[in-house]
Amino acid sequence: MFTVLECVTDRHDTAITAISAVIASVGMLAFFHLLMRSEESTLARRRNWRIVAAFSAGLSVWATHFVAMLAYEGTVSLRFDFLFTTLSALIAIAGFWIAIREGFKSRQPVAMSAMLVTLAVAAMHFVGMAGLDAAAQLNFGWAEIAAGAAVAFALFCMSLLAFTQLRGRIRILPAAIAAVLGICALHFTSMSATIITPDLSLPSLVTGSEDAMWLTIAIAVITLLILATSIVAVVIDRHLVDLKGFANSTLDGLAIVRDGVIIEANGRFAHLLEREASDLVGIRPDSLMTVSDGDRVDTPREAALEAFPLVGNQARIFEIAVHTIEYGGRPSQVVALRDLTERRTVQKKVEYLARHDILTGLTNRSTFQDTLDMQLARGSGTGKPFALLALDLDRFKAVNDLFGHAEGDRVLRDVAEILRTCCRGGDTVARIGGDEFVILTAEGVGSDGAGALAERVRATFRDRMNVSVDPTAVGVSIGIAVYPKDGLDADALTQAADVALYRAKAGGRGTHAFYDLAMDLERRDRRQLENDLRQAIVRNELHLQFQPIEAIGSKATVGYEALLRWTHPTRGNVSPDIFIPIAEESGVILSIGEWVLMEACRQAVEWNPALKVAVNVSAIQFRLASLAFVVGSILDATGLSPERLELEVTETALLKDRAMTLDILTQIKALGVKVVMDDFGTGYSSLSNLQSFPFDGLKIDRSFIAGMATDPSARAIVRSVVSLGRSLGLPVTAEGIETSAQYKIITDEGCAHAQGYLVGRPAAGPQKYVRKVSSRIAAGKR
Repeated sequence: MFTVLECVTDRHDTAITAISAVIASVGMLAFFHLLMRSEESTLARRRNWRIVAAFSAGLSVWATHFVAMLAYEGTVSLRFDFLFTTLSALIAIAGFWIAIREGFKSRQPVAMSAMLVTLAVAAMHFVGMAGLDAAAQLNFGWAEIAAGAAVAFALFCMSLLAFTQLRGRIRILPAAIAAVLGICALHFTSMSATIITPDLSLPSLVTGSEDAMWLTIAIAVITLLILATSIVAVVIDRHLVDLKGFANSTLDGLAIVRDGVIIEANGRFAHLLEREASDLVGIRPDSLMTVSDGDRVDTPREAALEAFPLVGNQARIFEIAVHTIEYGGRPSQVVALRDLTERRTVQKKVEYLARHDILTGLTNRSTFQDTLDMQLARGSGTGKPFALLALDLDRFKAVNDLFGHAEGDRVLRDVAEILRTCCRGGDTVARIGGDEFVILTAEGVGSDGAGALAERVRATFRDRMNVSVDPTAVGVSIGIAVYPKDGLDADALTQAADVALYRAKAGGRGTHAFYDLAMDLERRDRRQLENDLRQAIVRNELHLQFQPIEAIGSKATVGYEALLRWTHPTRGNVSPDIFIPIAEESGVILSIGEWVLMEACRQAVEWNPALKVAVNVSAIQFRLASLAFVVGSILDATGLSPERLELEVTETALLKDRAMTLDILTQIKALGVKVVMDDFGTGYSSLSNLQSFPFDGLKIDRSFIAGMATDPSARAIVRSVVSLGRSLGLPVTAEGIETSAQYKIITDEGCAHAQGYLVGRPAAGPQKYVRKVSSRIAAGKR
């Protein structure tokens, strides 16, 4: 009678025992590796990996048990019953499966799983022992076995806790070590509590040591191969799943084609064709789409081409690229598919926007220019005439400022629709600027046809754009140039149409005009004059003259008005009536006006301190919000006292942005500068202007003064203005006094000041004017 523990230490083959330890270690490493893979997998694949893990764990525990039993070298020969041996393996596998099938979600399931593993290992052990075929009786010490089971349970708990609580792949190692110790503890404790008593009444079995060795090697090799295969399967599966996930994450559809049929396709490929990926396997790709080159879909190509689906949404456009690769050890074609539908839609939209005006949908400047160039190229060969109409909207800027940009955009769209309606097939309508449009007629349309088109446009505008019922209505002015008589190239023809448009607008707006050479010369001359005016300050061509202002009561000169003069190097003295409007239209008046104010103040500082200087301020200058600052800076720079400066403002300055203009005037008046309303009575809402701002004086326009002697109404107006000024406490100055009769009338009416040739002609600076009746009479004869 002997115990198995003594046999392990004294009569077990060391090599076979080591093999059993290796099997246990590799088996537990594989078991936890497979469990970790199950956690990484999708829910659908997780169950499969847990089954494989249970199989690996159960098989490794079973192999460890029987290899360790085969290491025994005692006097009693041992053999194993096939049925019980197989049953013990199945019990181990089933036990591990029950233990891990739900995973590990908290400490309680971990303890329960450890208990199930302990029971599975114990059941496997004793079922295997029940299949032991030997000439001996088996007896068990159940107390020792229970103690060994408790130790094993604790070790299995530690193993599963290590696996669930630790992070990373390193957690496999402590979990496997604890599990191996638990298996060994239960196995060898149970073996130490097993007593084998030889029974001579039972037939004796004869087994050779070589048979045991070969059986051990066979079990070990088969078990290790199975475990190794499981581990390799995990690695390969992870690699394949990663590749498949990578393929499914791409925006391109991918399909593998071999022998003309699809053998694999990613999710994107199936989605593009509105099919399930599994349904595509075995289908010929030519039944799913066609390629723009007409060749087979799976034909390798050097460059990507367009493809068109035969299934699903056939309005879509694909980009296809095909290359040959090695897949599954055989040459195959990988078909890459990309949806170009959205890109093509965006591309078409971009191309449309590149050629059309986004607001009106009309042809834009660039496309119009290309069309004009092509028509000119054809015209040079055919000689057929055509016309270019330049259109500019009247009152559009006022509508846009008053009603806002949204309403302005609506007006532009309405204008575009009017022009489309008026034009005929072959005509091109384009918007080339804010409120600038052009019409390029079809070939064969000469002056008569262009004139008829212009009349049709104007008539439609009058019908649809009636300002009496629609405050946002606009008018149109049209300039017409005809090829080839008005120009042979794009620049000449466009310039000719612009010149004609300028003449149409100058003629009262709402009209149309044809180009002629005389208006071109006039326009060129005006542009040259504008260019020369821009250089006049730096070339010292500008100078000031001063005309005296006389107090009628005392006959004394109380100040001078600064008058701008321009001496052109080739044209001589240019009339202010010519260059001042040009300066205002071009914006040059801003720099010239500042120069005039600076020069007038600089010279006035040298005068008698009792004399004032009056300077005209253009309405354009009030567009500068900093005008009051400019005036103050000039006064500081020149040292002129503010009360000696008098700024003359026309009523037109209050028409544009009235609130801002009044604010600027208030700032100027706060400096101590006097503000006088010039040309009173010729503008709009004269009385309301007087109510809006505390002016320091009024100047009666010379047109009323000139008509006093012959027109009773003119004298009545003068009388009314003087009376109004007296009521408001505003001194009134009469301009344009050239005769003694005019001087007498304004004296009788009560004007405070007089200004004109009779009082004194403009001169380079203040001078003493001899005031004799004879000289006045002589002046009146001029």
